[in-house]
Amino acid sequence: MTDPAVPTDALTPTTYPLAVARLAAADPVLAGVVEHWGPPPLWRHPAGFAGLVHAILAQQVSLESAVAAFGKLEGALGRVEPEAFLTLDDARLRAVGFSRQKAAYARGLAEAIAAGTLDLAALANAADDEVRRSLLRLRGIGRWTADVYLLFALRRADAWPSGDLALAAAVQELWGQPTRLGSDALDAFAERWRPQRAVAARFLWHDYLSRRGRQAAGST
Repeated sequence: MTDPAVPTDALTPTTYPLAVARLAAADPVLAGVVEHWGPPPLWRHPAGFAGLVHAILAQQVSLESAVAAFGKLEGALGRVEPEAFLTLDDARLRAVGFSRQKAAYARGLAEAIAAGTLDLAALANAADDEVRRSLLRLRGIGRWTADVYLLFALRRADAWPSGDLALAAAVQELWGQPTRLGSDALDAFAERWRPQRAVAARFLWHDYLSRRGRQAAGST
């Protein structure tokens, strides 16, 4: 089974630098991020099952933990595909870094794909809202996970992972706010970057990680 094709309107190595330049020209705070740390990388995850498993692993843990666990999963399987994933028992998944809940979520995802009730290839070129609706029907997939998949795997330009704590921390630090914005307030703040909120999110993660000397949010 192969990963679905990346949608034709996805951010690419050609279009992404142009989007970064446009946002930096329009927002002096984001321009300062580039001045301090350089342009934000086009972090991305594989599309399809592998990318959605990566998003599940990233739920409520550090970026480094998710990247490490996904790397161990790749080491165990070679290629992260539903059929191969379903051969792993709970003990193997725990050794990789799955909690019991995340193992159940990923196994349910693999079973839905194997049964034909979820077609990620068909979603690759669907509208953002359609992708969200389809993913939110799955156990363990909430709005944040769906938007992380849209942002990193499908590379949609306006995906925004509502409730992301690192984004909230970055906004607080960059704009010198006395308190961290809640989810709704952060979503409202991000409206200034529509329809390129996914590009802005990469600026914010870039600043957040760079200040802390931490690793990248995903592969490039």
